[in-house]
Amino acid sequence: MPDRDFLSWPFFEPRHRDWAAEVEAFAATLPAHGDDTDATTIALTRAMGAAGLFRVAVPADGRLDVRALCIARDILAQHAGLADFAFAMAGLGTGSITLFGDDVLKDRFLPDVRAGRSLAAFALSEPEAGSDVAALATTATADGNDHYRINGTKTWISNGGIAGHYIVFARTGEAPGARGLSAFVVPADAPGLTIAARIEVTAPHPLATLSFADVRVPATHRLGKPGEGFKVAMATLDVFRATVGAAALGFARRALDLTVERAATRQLFGGPLFDQQMTQAAIADSATEVEASALLVYRAAWLKDQGTPRVSREASMAKLHATETAQRAADRAVQIFGGLGVTKGHKAEELYREVRSLRVYEGASEIQRVVIARAERDRWDVQR
Repeated sequence: MPDRDFLSWPFFEPRHRDWAAEVEAFAATLPAHGDDTDATTIALTRAMGAAGLFRVAVPADGRLDVRALCIARDILAQHAGLADFAFAMAGLGTGSITLFGDDVLKDRFLPDVRAGRSLAAFALSEPEAGSDVAALATTATADGNDHYRINGTKTWISNGGIAGHYIVFARTGEAPGARGLSAFVVPADAPGLTIAARIEVTAPHPLATLSFADVRVPATHRLGKPGEGFKVAMATLDVFRATVGAAALGFARRALDLTVERAATRQLFGGPLFDQQMTQAAIADSATEVEASALLVYRAAWLKDQGTPRVSREASMAKLHATETAQRAADRAVQIFGGLGVTKGHKAEELYREVRSLRVYEGASEIQRVVIARAERDRWDVQR
């Protein structure tokens, strides 16, 4: 039985509890994961769009409710990692348009994603530039007064190969480093944009390397002003980074539930496995870390929804703690299940594979620690 006691916390309003019930009802109908990851992701996207869930990820009024996003990812991750992925990408792949696009761009790209008819993608990472955004090498060169030509390579792009559009970050050269980047909306069928490779990972998700060869895009597809690409990327991640923590929280909750169930029902040495003190210690550690993660995730979401301009510190804390917690909780579940826990197809084994990537994408744990430490130094400087 899923634990929903946290919804009584003061972070939430009645509408959030109604939303949680709606997402839970949808998640209860999810089919089993098929062997074709692309087809499953597309089917999940269609189903979520038809059910109206993307109205939160791609809001028609432009107001992103971060608490609602986190609730959805928390619940969906407990049921199926790919369902969480499909929901998250609808938001991340359109968030920059929601935040910085004009009405023309919003009207062209958002309705189809909201309805589940099209998938979205966020193309930031490159072969030599992941955590270090300032090192991006993809270029966007002015072509006359009203177009750009994009050249370069993007990799580890979620929904790569099945998305209808990509939010692409490229160097336009207004200043060195991160200050010389711009963001563009690039339709997937733009001439010169090709899928260079599909990437297989531990927990199957649609990922690809994209190649841009003189991809011509209108200047009207730029998000924000020239040179504001870093601002666009960070503002988008400032919203969605806490939701990664929420997904990790959902995985950790499921791992904890499995651990308790196994410990209570498995007989060992003449009694339940739960009676072993080391088992109780593992459960206590996971339970405590899950609660702490929930507090950090929903505090960050609440702060953003209250209009706090930047929640980088709080969102980084939420992502760091929740993703590291999920890894430990999944590992404990595997340990409690023993041989079953490493058997392909078992839920504990699936969770162990699912949670690992969360400590890497949208800012690795090491980067989150840098963000947090720098924020603490800045706070110290102000207080001196």
